[in-house]
Amino acid sequence: MVLGALLATLAVVVPDAGTASTDAVLVDVQRADGVAVGDDDVVWVLAVGSDARPGEDMTRVNGDALQLVGMDTSTGAATSIGIPRDSYVEVPGHGSERVNNALHLGGPQLLSDTVADMIGIQPDYVFVTRFPFFEQMVDDIGGITVDNPRAFSDSDLKPQGFASGRIKLDGYGAMAFSRVRKTLSDGDFERSANQQRVLRGIQRRVAEQADRRGFLESGVLTVLEHTDTDLSPAELFRLARAVAEVDPKKITGCVVQGVPTTTAFGASVVLPAIDDARRYGDDARDDAVISRC
Repeated sequence: MVLGALLATLAVVVPDAGTASTDAVLVDVQRADGVAVGDDDVVWVLAVGSDARPGEDMTRVNGDALQLVGMDTSTGAATSIGIPRDSYVEVPGHGSERVNNALHLGGPQLLSDTVADMIGIQPDYVFVTRFPFFEQMVDDIGGITVDNPRAFSDSDLKPQGFASGRIKLDGYGAMAFSRVRKTLSDGDFERSANQQRVLRGIQRRVAEQADRRGFLESGVLTVLEHTDTDLSPAELFRLARAVAEVDPKKITGCVVQGVPTTTAFGASVVLPAIDDARRYGDDARDDAVISRC
């Protein structure tokens, strides 16, 4: 249910949101054996929303809002591969499980390895956070605009609904837009696509402010102050610059499709199209561009 990590890589360029350090974790992960390594110019970040309640360790509960985000620092291209949270996959050392359960079973490293096996790209970093951090992030950059292909609503999160067309969202609105699932015709798949639409909206807004004096530096200081991370300031600034230099016209993205089923121990899961997932990975590994979904 928590969508705070939606494109949380952008948090490194957002001014101080006043959040606690326990609201975000950014780690440099180790590469799994047998996973192809892409071009050094491409940075891959797995953005994860944690299903943690107050007081729980956000890195040892179920993950949510899984987006594998790639950025090519030499061309300004960026892409995201949306992973439905209920995808039933092989979790190294644990057999078949929902992909989001890998965070609970083994923390960011195991989730990273699971995604690497599924898509064929090992993330360089994993960013885990709670949804209040995401909401505040969007508010701090002045809200975003998204292109919504169809109107929808949710009786709990957004009774008044979202109109179709280009719409303006504040932090709560962006969270709700990304979180609604039950009233969408394609459920989790469309929700993941909506998360990518929010990605584009955030990136457009960040790009508009990236040249403002002190903007990146302030963002890096915010991460150091409010995020549990093993990254150095230099690495954080590299991530910030990568995000800021993405060309909004060069953003692509696909959602891994699949077949919903209830055959896995009576639970609702998605059997993902692994061949398509790996095709996206092969396509985007070296240049952060997916030519077709």
